[in-house]
Amino acid sequence: MRTPHVNAAASGLLVLLAAALLATACAPVGSNRRARSEPAWTSDEGAGSPDTGSPGAGAASPTSSGGAAGSGGAAGGASLDGPGSTPVGVRPPVVTHGPRTEPVVALTFDADLTDAMEHNLDTRKVSSYANLTVLDILQRREIPATFFLTGKWVERYPEVTRRLAADPDFELANHTYSHGGFVAGCYGLPAVRPAKRAEEVRRTFDLIAPFGGNQTRYFRFPGGCYDDGALDSLAPLGVTVIQWDVVSGDPFAKAAKPLVDAVLADVKPGSIVVMHITKANAEYTDEALGPILDGLAARKLRPVRLSTLLGQ
Repeated sequence: MRTPHVNAAASGLLVLLAAALLATACAPVGSNRRARSEPAWTSDEGAGSPDTGSPGAGAASPTSSGGAAGSGGAAGGASLDGPGSTPVGVRPPVVTHGPRTEPVVALTFDADLTDAMEHNLDTRKVSSYANLTVLDILQRREIPATFFLTGKWVERYPEVTRRLAADPDFELANHTYSHGGFVAGCYGLPAVRPAKRAEEVRRTFDLIAPFGGNQTRYFRFPGGCYDDGALDSLAPLGVTVIQWDVVSGDPFAKAAKPLVDAVLADVKPGSIVVMHITKANAEYTDEALGPILDGLAARKLRPVRLSTLLGQ
């Protein structure tokens, strides 16, 4: 992330424990700063990282026309197509939550895969970083969701990616190719050299594009780590950066109930909730998901796709 500013509403102990545990794992997070160029309405609210509980940066929602996202980049200030598209050549906006005026929330799921995680799979240290039970629950209950995919994960799980793309309730977003840090010191993630940052993102858009479905120009930094230089490196790609205001704390959790409590304690209209579908290091996400959905229903909060939440 950026220079930290603490969200007092975050669920403290669980998320702090996740921070310590995830320093050596797939989706760590560093410090983060709000971009100087932001959409028309902003918020000082933020939440911990999706993986460690480090504070997030508040931001707001730009407007954009809908449609399927194209791949690659463009020149001359044009916009690429799809929800989240922004003018090419301009520092992208950073979104932490949607409007607080409607009883809707966005459930987002990160699909991380690093070189170290691939080694775990190749050496059979773990069996899978794809939580199919989460997908079963979402599809059985017809719950919309947005999935932030790393390119490596797409390559490893093409059939699961195809399943995501085929569901009209789901939409696909970008989480880089190799889940490297876009700033130094991002909780142990190997840093991506500045000259390679745009290619990490462009490559993943190109990998996702052939799967079709509801594609977007939404992008999430690995671990949520960014600074002004990281934002500037995305300017050629015409994206919107998506953060969060509710952290489940699911990576390396030891039980499901703390995840349920963490989400339901902080969720409110317009929230963006971050979870993971990386089964081997987010073991209890599937067990927590049903009670989370029940709790949202009890609060009369309806999950929608991120593009719907942001009016795109």
